[in-house]
Amino acid sequence: MPLSARTTAPTYGTLLLRGLLAGLIAGLLAGIFAYAAGEPKVDAAIAIEEANAHATGDDGHHDEELVSRDGQKGGLFLATGLYGVAMGGILATAYTVLRRRLRTRSDTRAALGLAGAALLGIVVVPYLKYPPNPPAVGNPATINQRTISYLAIVVLGLVAIWAGVIAARTQPAEWRQALAGVAGFLVVVTIGYALLPTVNEVPDTFPATLLWNFRIASLGTQAVLWSALGLGFAALATRPAGKPATDKETVAVA
Repeated sequence: MPLSARTTAPTYGTLLLRGLLAGLIAGLLAGIFAYAAGEPKVDAAIAIEEANAHATGDDGHHDEELVSRDGQKGGLFLATGLYGVAMGGILATAYTVLRRRLRTRSDTRAALGLAGAALLGIVVVPYLKYPPNPPAVGNPATINQRTISYLAIVVLGLVAIWAGVIAARTQPAEWRQALAGVAGFLVVVTIGYALLPTVNEVPDTFPATLLWNFRIASLGTQAVLWSALGLGFAALATRPAGKPATDKETVAVA
């Protein structure tokens, strides 16, 4: 029988470095998208805030601005880059821990599936309940409550993903697995949405078009990040850690 060459499977350290690299690239791409699509909306929202403050005579706080708008725009790439690196590390860790439990032989599909699940649980589920708001929207007095609610909805999204996976594995047929997975996910999300408080602090005078465009740009930034991260990590994670073994190191297949 022919000999089978072996390659070394990537270790966790190797996968982590690859995840960090993929996350950095994805974060920078997301920063480019956010700069092009989101920053003009932020500028428009700030202009509205300043106009309202000037109209009420309460514009003294703008004199104490710690970081200029140019500095904030430059820091956007730093923020998205660091966020991408952090998410890349989490994705690599989740891949290492869960790879053997995923019912697929394809490493690429496993990496893309985990990235897609993260996008759904960490981004989409919170977005539909608590969509992001631009500057000039939101009561500073409720920031702690809103932060706690947002963290709770992120946990809820991850629990909903887990519930969907568990429900799907209780069914033998593929179509029943899909239905059970969707049902389990929706049940958890629906209950969580009903229990968590509703937050709506958008003034009636705030332009609806600007609000909508800002939220779409925010969602698009996350979609770019997780899509690029999933594709990048899938490409890097499936690469062998070392060269194929030499003839002396191969193992005969019976």
